[in-house]
Amino acid sequence: MHTQISTITLLVADYDAAIEYYTGILGFAVLEDIPAGEAKRWVVIAPTRASSLRLLLVQATSDSDHAALGKQAGDHVFLILNTSDFAQDYAAMQASGVCFLEKPRHEPYGTVAIFKDLYGNKWDLLQPKE
Repeated sequence: MHTQISTITLLVADYDAAIEYYTGILGFAVLEDIPAGEAKRWVVIAPTRASSLRLLLVQATSDSDHAALGKQAGDHVFLILNTSDFAQDYAAMQASGVCFLEKPRHEPYGTVAIFKDLYGNKWDLLQPKE
């Protein structure tokens, strides 16, 4: 038996604003955008079309959903975006207005900097050591 985690749910305030941010600012691809009735959509995005791990955008509807926006991992980093060219991606993201919480740092596992997404979720931009 072979199993793997394929998709992670990401709460968003608005589908279209989230799609614009993740595709326009972070360069992700929309893999699926299917109406699912009653203002719901099945929206799947990923850094590239070939990515094995994807994000399912789910629009917040309840008070508890809205309270969790940007806090899906509490005060910790929620997701890690790997890159093969940290300097290039860091510069491009800064130029696009991405909010970095720190300057790049070199750790035993690679070069990393924490940034916040549109909703305040913390991400690592990481170029792993080879």
